[in-house]
Amino acid sequence: MPNTPTAKKRLRQNSKLRIANRASRTALRNQLKKVRSAVTAGDFDAAATEFRVATKKLDKAAASNLIHRNAAARTKSRLSHLIKKASQPVTAS
Repeated sequence: MPNTPTAKKRLRQNSKLRIANRASRTALRNQLKKVRSAVTAGDFDAAATEFRVATKKLDKAAASNLIHRNAAARTKSRLSHLIKKASQPVTAS
């Protein structure tokens, strides 16, 4: 348990930030699931719309150090590749 007033304040701040971070991380993960489920359902218009929202959330999470900026870039790249690959017609060679 904290003893000094500043340590007590930091404990209060940390608990508030932890709750906010958990909410943001959960919202981010749910948005990524929406993109992936739209791609698997074959709804590419919805996937593109959800991808734009996911990109914004990833950038905001990276800006606030919720996730690393390289992790955000990697996730955006993988989602973009997933959408492009799934939307192309399958050619039988």
